Amino acid sequence: MPSAPAPSSSTSNSRANGSSSNPSATGTTSNSSSSSSAPASWDAVVIGAGIGGLVTASQLAAKGARVLVLERYLIPGGSGGSFKRAGYTFDVGASMIFGFGSKGHTNLLTRALADVGQHCETIPDPAQLEYHLPGGLRLAVDRNYDRFIAELTALFPHEAKGIRAFYDTCWSVFRCLDAMPLLSLEDPAYLAKVFFKAPLACLGLARWLPVNAGDVARKHIRDPYLLKFIDMECFCWSVMPADRTPMINAGMVFSDRHAGGINYPRGGVGVIAEKLVAGLQSHGGEIRYRARVTKVILEQGRAVGVELASGERIQARRVISNATRWDTFAGEGSGKSSLVDAAHTPAAEARWRQRYKASPSFLSLHLGVKAELIAAGTHVHHLLLEQWQEMDAEQGTIFVSIPTLLDPSLAPAGKHIVHSFTPSSMQEWQGLSPGEYRAKKQADAQRLIRRLEAILPGLSAAISHCEVGTPRSHRRFLGRMDGSYGPIPSRRLPGLLPMPFNRTAIPGLYGVGDSCFPGQGLNAVAFSGYACSHRVGADLGLNAWALPD
Repeated sequence: MPSAPAPSSSTSNSRANGSSSNPSATGTTSNSSSSSSAPASWDAVVIGAGIGGLVTASQLAAKGARVLVLERYLIPGGSGGSFKRAGYTFDVGASMIFGFGSKGHTNLLTRALADVGQHCETIPDPAQLEYHLPGGLRLAVDRNYDRFIAELTALFPHEAKGIRAFYDTCWSVFRCLDAMPLLSLEDPAYLAKVFFKAPLACLGLARWLPVNAGDVARKHIRDPYLLKFIDMECFCWSVMPADRTPMINAGMVFSDRHAGGINYPRGGVGVIAEKLVAGLQSHGGEIRYRARVTKVILEQGRAVGVELASGERIQARRVISNATRWDTFAGEGSGKSSLVDAAHTPAAEARWRQRYKASPSFLSLHLGVKAELIAAGTHVHHLLLEQWQEMDAEQGTIFVSIPTLLDPSLAPAGKHIVHSFTPSSMQEWQGLSPGEYRAKKQADAQRLIRRLEAILPGLSAAISHCEVGTPRSHRRFLGRMDGSYGPIPSRRLPGLLPMPFNRTAIPGLYGVGDSCFPGQGLNAVAFSGYACSHRVGADLGLNAWALPD
């Protein structure tokens, strides 16, 4: 499910009123800034402690590299973090978590933690999510694949063959991915080794790189209503319809939800980042909070370190940016500043901007509600849309998670958490006076609550705590251009082929996170982190000869 970043306003025992909160209270740091003496130069400096950056850093530390992570905020994880308010532990964003399986190679969160001696206790979710769609279409995606296929086929019996063919094709993509260690596609040595280990899987995967999920769906399915459902299946995690969702990503998500399943980390999603930090530190790496990087230092066209807002300069053999592409490189839509100025931004970045645009941010609600509001048998994750044409409109689709159904310890006794968010563009929130901004927050939050009562009757009267976040909140706390969820294609593109990998055109500078292959989602950015650490490890001469088991 898309990540909705941290809120900026809080109202206890009342409804959303848009009052401003103290930023320093948004989270607590379970891992304080390192106070050990830092070396004069690091092997790698990672800008940003999102999941992609932390996987990169911890993997490099496990290889023996001297690694420093610089995080502008107070807590690790970015939109994959957690914050505490009034006895609640709220997930900043993502709560529908892939990558915690126990078999194969696509369980990247399990593997990333294990590689640095860490483990997350997880709670299995019996369903990915429940859809509430136009025309009364209501369906929960069961963890069991055959049950899901049977329930979808019961709704569209005339498409029984096409349903099975489409989702089975997704499985064939997943099997290719799951058969090989997912490392850097930019490393010829890795490609040769993995091809020798799993030649059929490599050939099978190459076939799907230029293909989008919509192409495959239309090959097997004719019913326009069912095709809209497939669009929503893609949109719920890629914020794109099937025609613009790469088949590689669809194969991963549509199959891993049944193979490894959706598993929630006990204690909240922020535990993942906290344990990655612990693993990083146990292998000699360090992290500094409240350390905002303002510039990548270049010498003779090569990245050699970073400069902080304080003026401090830190040298490194390699620099890795976990910031978005827009925040890393200057260009149209970059905002006020970028880590690399326009004079040194490679031409390839301009081409990337022509292919991809920023997805919207979110209007988000973190609600504490009376426990009796949530009926027995309620699913954890929901998606609500009243009209098909509103799917990608401003505040059209609504995402909901109730993580306390899996982990009651996240809320005070007698309470549940209802976390809801809906896409919202920064343009809707600009140019407002402080009073206008507060009024819009309150009005939009109340409208969202009224819509949610279609699936949670009585919600408005049951709210005892409310946090409201807007695109401005997300930009402020996460440091992402316009608070965006990440890049989406600006037009139809051939699958994943146009996405940039980890190396940039500036020697010594790498990118990691949702702006890089394979895109958004915690498991996807973990893949990006694995790939980046492998590519940097190869450049530093640190990689083991053998592939991981």
